Amino acid sequence: MSKRTLIDKLWESHTVHQLPQGPTQVYIDRLYCHEVTSPQAFEGLRKRGVKVLRPERVVCMPDHNIPTANQDQPIRDAVSARQVEALARNAAEFGLSHFGMGDRRNGIIHVVGPETALTLPGMTVVCGDSHTSTHGALGALAFGIGTSEVEMVLATQCILQAKPKTMRICFTGQLAKGVGPKDIALYMIQQMGTGGATGYAVEYAGEVIRQMSMEGRFTLCNLSIEMGARAGIIAPDETTFAYLKGREHAPCGVDWNRAVSEWKKLYSESDAEFDREVTLDISHLTPMVTYGTNPGMGMGIAERIPTAGSLASTGSQSFLKSLEYMGFQEGQRLLGMPVDYVFLGSCTNGRIEDFRAFASLVKGHRKADTVTAWLVPGSWAVYEQICEEGIESILREAGFELRQPGCSACLAMNDDKVPAGKYVVSTTNRNFEGRQGPGARTLLASPLVAAATAITGCLTDPREFL
Repeated sequence: MSKRTLIDKLWESHTVHQLPQGPTQVYIDRLYCHEVTSPQAFEGLRKRGVKVLRPERVVCMPDHNIPTANQDQPIRDAVSARQVEALARNAAEFGLSHFGMGDRRNGIIHVVGPETALTLPGMTVVCGDSHTSTHGALGALAFGIGTSEVEMVLATQCILQAKPKTMRICFTGQLAKGVGPKDIALYMIQQMGTGGATGYAVEYAGEVIRQMSMEGRFTLCNLSIEMGARAGIIAPDETTFAYLKGREHAPCGVDWNRAVSEWKKLYSESDAEFDREVTLDISHLTPMVTYGTNPGMGMGIAERIPTAGSLASTGSQSFLKSLEYMGFQEGQRLLGMPVDYVFLGSCTNGRIEDFRAFASLVKGHRKADTVTAWLVPGSWAVYEQICEEGIESILREAGFELRQPGCSACLAMNDDKVPAGKYVVSTTNRNFEGRQGPGARTLLASPLVAAATAITGCLTDPREFL
């Protein structure tokens, strides 16, 4: 059984049946349900009189619609309230685990799943959310699915899927000061394009990955979908095992040793054949920032926006439309431009390492009066760790307020909306038109860029403070 990639191994081990000239019936180890994409799936079960086949494999958690302040009060927005309440009712009716708003197990589903070890290496993981690719950092085959597919998994614990092509992206070089996983991810999407990995499941490899923390790996896998990938995955190693050991749902004792022994087999063979191989050198990389309305429109923070003439003619019209929306010009330098909002959080950068980085830069400084800052932990566990480590005190002394967990300003489905025309430096994953509020203008960046911007009031290179 040589020449197999890690993706091949996981696909084969979860194949129930291969339809002739058709998709594969794949067994799913873990289904996560949030409030936005699950209501119709549960209604479908109800209409057909079907029960959830394996309720112990399903976890329900609201995150998109919940407010990040006053969570002890009813949700003010009627639509959000209905969706959150519907998830609670559906979970109760079908006998599913439910971590509701106010529950200390609540948070962003792609943060809580890994940090509680509900996601483990070797699993297949799905959710009605594109950023399910995050879980691949643990060596799981994880991908987003549609609502009809959520219903399929609830009813059968299986899904019909065409096997994706395989790609390996190997990162070489050494990271420079002030550069982190978010910068690597934005550079990768800039180089690959937003459709450059369409149809592929991508394995990340190389010494850069081996040296990367779990939080950094989550960030990288989270952004896989932004270059069109079906999934992103990293082979589990000692960093993975150290992260998981002792967590709530991780195996323990003899079972732990047995599990690690199996997890160590989860790697691509030395002669494995990928459909595509890519190598990216990150030794020259500087802090990144986006200037347009998709994550592939990125550049080094000190660079100038490219000109339409430097792009393929087929993309020049959408490029100019994007600049018009953002209020930018070809060749413009963004460094030093005033910024109205800063957002730290989301399933991309709402983990403890992200708050440590942000606090390390703002310590001893003050938030700019002209900036509104939303600092939102990805879970209550992250919130409590922020307080235990003294990070909350550092943030408060610098003029920042820590909010309650949730998806927050990553998308305009809750109270945290950036007003029309305002600029926000955001540690999230998407900068589409209106993504963070109707008419809002988003610049994606790392926690360090966000921190430097928050204390100066303008887009700032964090290396000035390091």
